[in-house]
Amino acid sequence: MVLALVVFVITLVFVIWQPRGLPIGTTAIIGAVAALLVGVVSLRDVITVIDIVWDATLAFIGIIILSMVLDEIGFFEWAAIKMAKLSGGNGHKMFVYILLLGALVAAFFANDGAALILTPILLAKMKYLKMNPLAIFAFLIAGGFIGDSASNPLIISNLTNIVTAGYFDIGFIEYAKNMFLPNLLSIVASIVVLWIYFRKDIPFKVDVSTLPEASSVIKNHTMFRFSWWFLALLMAGYFIGDYYHLPISLFALGGALLFLAIATRYKAVKPIMTIKAAPWQIVWFSIGLYVVVYGLKNAGLTEVIASWILHLNNYGTTVAIIGTGFLSALISSIMNNMPTIMLMDIAIDHVGYVGNEALVYANILGANLGPKMTPIGSLATLLWLHVLAQKGVTITWAQYMKVGLVITPPVLLTALLGLL
Repeated sequence: MVLALVVFVITLVFVIWQPRGLPIGTTAIIGAVAALLVGVVSLRDVITVIDIVWDATLAFIGIIILSMVLDEIGFFEWAAIKMAKLSGGNGHKMFVYILLLGALVAAFFANDGAALILTPILLAKMKYLKMNPLAIFAFLIAGGFIGDSASNPLIISNLTNIVTAGYFDIGFIEYAKNMFLPNLLSIVASIVVLWIYFRKDIPFKVDVSTLPEASSVIKNHTMFRFSWWFLALLMAGYFIGDYYHLPISLFALGGALLFLAIATRYKAVKPIMTIKAAPWQIVWFSIGLYVVVYGLKNAGLTEVIASWILHLNNYGTTVAIIGTGFLSALISSIMNNMPTIMLMDIAIDHVGYVGNEALVYANILGANLGPKMTPIGSLATLLWLHVLAQKGVTITWAQYMKVGLVITPPVLLTALLGLL
């Protein structure tokens, strides 16, 4: 256990620290190799991990590529301007509308897509509108929070969802039905709690007349119109794939590459640059970090977690669901939600999936919302902070946790109540 923990902690520290710009995927692979060399995992374990995460990882890459192409077309900037103008210059309405936009982007393009694409657009527009630093901070924190708190409704909304759905063989429709109410409650609670927390920093009036017309930011009108039809067909494809038990990556990555090819035909993107810019490091990050985490499983950590869940079960369904959600949240906030989701999935599997389906969804809610308590809790937050740093905006750990520790627990509790 000690050796497995040492390998994991060192790997995670380097993932977060990124000395000399060392990519997170490279760090994770080095950690996986180290785990192999010291014997905490075997080659058979590596094959098992790849079997667990390959579909999720490829699907995630597809979702990001699709988001990047839409971003090149001007899709998300158009949506951001539309939301801003819809507010009529009322700062509080704009705050709510931007959160709703973030929730939609997270649902259909994953939380990481929201962090990578929507964040720089919102930052640019807020600076253009000459908001003061406190208002910009409020909008940025709120936008970053909603990206994770609203990433529950569909399997494709978060990498943790895809991994868990694949592990327990949960279908697209089954997942959506079970997560509809918890996600709705999470969005409502997020908006209410964030507004209460930041209400004094939100400007009452914002001059939106200076913003350009939404249509003016569309770079290819043919592809823009086509994208709505394509997204509808892609969503239908997920349901068809569910019926025939096809891998979700077949539609997510296959659809993204098809959309990229069509966009290339209409000269809306430069395909080689788009492919190069895709976050391929996530592939190595997923495989590498999960191999390292599998060493913790081999050392018996999942059995320990399973015993905690069994203990919670002794106090009834309500305590088990809420307790499992907060357990997942706490572990995620300390050791990142990517390794947490695998450890908790395996632990719940030890407890027994049949009859404990609600615990699986509680784990997902905890792993998606709990990380917002700390800057290291989720990959989306790390990407979000990195994007902001590139734009000259630095948010310290103290600033982040001052907000995250206050607003996360009530939102998570509200979402978990939707499973009862």
